[in-house]
Amino acid sequence: MPFSTEKSKQIYDSTQGVLIEGSSSSSRGPANFGDYPIFMERGRGSRIFDVDGNEYIDWMMAFGALPLGHAHPEVVEAITGAAATGAHFASATPIELEVAEMLQSMVRNAERVRFANTGTEAMMAAIRLARGVTGRPKILKFEGHYHGWHDDLLVSSNVLPPSALGLRSDPVKIPDSSGLNRSALDDTIVAPWNDLKALQRAVENHPGQIAAIVSEGIMANMGVIPPAKGFLQGLEDLAHANGILFILDETVTGFRIAPGGCQEYYRLSPDLVTFGKALGCGLPVAALCGRAEVMDALQWGGVLHYGTHNGSRIGMYAARANLRVLTRDNNAAFLHTWRIAERLCDGLSSLFKHKSRPAIVQRVGPMFQIMFTDQPAIRDYREFCQFVDRAAFQKFVLSLFPFGVYASPSAALHSIVTLAHTDADVDLTLEAAEKALEKSG
Repeated sequence: MPFSTEKSKQIYDSTQGVLIEGSSSSSRGPANFGDYPIFMERGRGSRIFDVDGNEYIDWMMAFGALPLGHAHPEVVEAITGAAATGAHFASATPIELEVAEMLQSMVRNAERVRFANTGTEAMMAAIRLARGVTGRPKILKFEGHYHGWHDDLLVSSNVLPPSALGLRSDPVKIPDSSGLNRSALDDTIVAPWNDLKALQRAVENHPGQIAAIVSEGIMANMGVIPPAKGFLQGLEDLAHANGILFILDETVTGFRIAPGGCQEYYRLSPDLVTFGKALGCGLPVAALCGRAEVMDALQWGGVLHYGTHNGSRIGMYAARANLRVLTRDNNAAFLHTWRIAERLCDGLSSLFKHKSRPAIVQRVGPMFQIMFTDQPAIRDYREFCQFVDRAAFQKFVLSLFPFGVYASPSAALHSIVTLAHTDADVDLTLEAAEKALEKSG
């Protein structure tokens, strides 16, 4: 049977006048997927199935929220078992304590734990907490990093023409959205990432005013860009030398890179760390962890953080099952994902070289992204904006769909290897990639 997504098109047409861009997030709509998105119906293991009955190897995995793959049996059992005895109580529950203790055993500096629903919410709480504890107003973030859609950090996160960015020594602060509070970004400082001298200059320009420096451990909103050697350690030292809190955003990297995330892998000691995505294995579960002397400011609403669904009961059961599987047999799941990712990325790199296509594959552990560029590496936001051919990437990924491989068509996002992926998935994906390169030209 020829590849067809006619039912997806029909459903998309039916959403007009009801949903915006066919879904509840713009990243799932035509901006990334072309004329219309593919409507998915179910998933199992490494595979996902659309409404037309097409089967795909899924390398997007809900933007990385499924470290075990789709419908892992232990997670399914945990969710259904919890739902059978009550969805949510909005009260203290033993399962919340159990998951928090698991996080303490895995994550460095997780002396206290507070649960939320999304990475955005956890980061909002972290920023408020940093300002409350330090008594300082300003937050420093980096170009190209995305920390959620709230006002204070919604700046310089989108791909833009290089001419719009200003000088590296004095970056132009570019809001990512209309409708922001007019003064929301007055206390936000933007600096280039992977540039310790520029960071030091930004700190020196605002003595005694910066409450926190916020950074991802790996830049994951511009494909996959690893930190330069010594950069994160230098950031941490600079922050602590100036009475500034270091907030590590592991919404994307948590429970992927290592059991303790980038903290463990890069040997960091942040004051606060946020988790989301992979923690709930498909359910909206997030966490804010950190040093007790900082986190304890949340007591009695001194720094207010409420939420009816914080620590939701079903989400906690899913998180517990997820963490149990990830850490089983001396963290075997992480070894598996690193191995599969290495084999897939080496295969893709060899394929691009053999086909004489100007493309590289950047990877840290199970996180990877193909970048169509003639550069040997992409090291920061400015290089991504200048040198990465996003249109070529989108064309290539959309060409994979008819061959049964699914990934995000956005060059600014990335793919993820999960416990469910196999060597056979790698072989089929490499075959599909070769065919897609021929088709996409």
